Amino acid sequence: MRLDNVPERPIIELTATLGEDDSLTRMLQRAGVASGDAGQVAALIDRAVPADTIAPGMRFDLTLGHRASPADPRPLQALRFRPRFDLALVIGRTGGGTLALERHPIAVDTAPLRLSGIVGQSLYRTARGAGAPPDTVQTFLQTIDSHLPFEAIDPGDTFDLVVDYKRAADGQGAVGNLLYAGIVRQGHPLVQLLRWGNDGAYATLDDLRGDAAGEGGALLSPVAGAITSGFGMRRHPILGFVRLHAGVDFASSYGAPVYAVAEGAVTFAGWHGGHGNYVRIDHGGGIGTGYGHMSRLAVAPGMAVRRGQVIGYVGSTGLSTGPHLHYEVYRGGQPIDPLSLRSLAPRHQVDPVQLAAFRTRLAQLTALPQGILPRR
Repeated sequence: MRLDNVPERPIIELTATLGEDDSLTRMLQRAGVASGDAGQVAALIDRAVPADTIAPGMRFDLTLGHRASPADPRPLQALRFRPRFDLALVIGRTGGGTLALERHPIAVDTAPLRLSGIVGQSLYRTARGAGAPPDTVQTFLQTIDSHLPFEAIDPGDTFDLVVDYKRAADGQGAVGNLLYAGIVRQGHPLVQLLRWGNDGAYATLDDLRGDAAGEGGALLSPVAGAITSGFGMRRHPILGFVRLHAGVDFASSYGAPVYAVAEGAVTFAGWHGGHGNYVRIDHGGGIGTGYGHMSRLAVAPGMAVRRGQVIGYVGSTGLSTGPHLHYEVYRGGQPIDPLSLRSLAPRHQVDPVQLAAFRTRLAQLTALPQGILPRR
């Protein structure tokens, strides 16, 4: 049976996607739209929405009509796309046969969405399994890691996150900014971080209190481990002669996280002779701290760090006989016994209004019920 005379379908429905360095006219012509129609559509859309609204990857639903000859392009019957989450644009034929554009606003409800679950062997896979998009999970992990090292999170802990979420009347959903990130162990939070302030940064309640060293001004221990060598004159274990040991040594396992003992600014981060990989932090008021022999660093010069932020990991670089942390404290540029300094004065005053607002927002987000993110 010969098929060369089978009639064409009178209408074709298809989807076209705008490419990189593409134009609406070229995209429509590739899809089979007549050049005259393609130019009219591009002009209508250009008058309706800003050019930067039409980003590469935008999808267009097209309906092409009957053509007089297989050699001719098809006329456009209808086009629909969604330049914004709350707006659809539709182009169709009027009674007179010309193309016209209609705006169709889409009702949108915006409310935070909470996702949580029990941490398995991989925090990333656990959060993805709860429905959180990859970008959200990456932001969550980076936010948590800035205050709590991953090594401190155990299987069986609970991850908790809240995101901005938009729900459209047509059933579409869109995830926005991460608003809250937390890790809970046996009902007690290990860390709770809110997106706070105009710069989009994340903060804990201790950060907002404004203390250089947290509650009561007490300095945090820089690493988990026992002190094995104190401050003072001693025979150097490698060089063999007596000299000032200008800090204290903490025994710890290779790769253990090293924490900033108080908030401050990183003034040095890199290789520092016998100190190996070394970080120096200025805490204000003439007080500084130093951290040596690390295997790798997690900060760079000029960075602001919070109390308890991971700044590096225990190692044995420089003049070292094994994995440990060499920790120093300076006053006015001169080394002092780190054990003689137990606290620092607050760097700035606490704003009681901001503190109350932070606590209220934290309570609101952590009281949200568990949500379900529709799978795409």
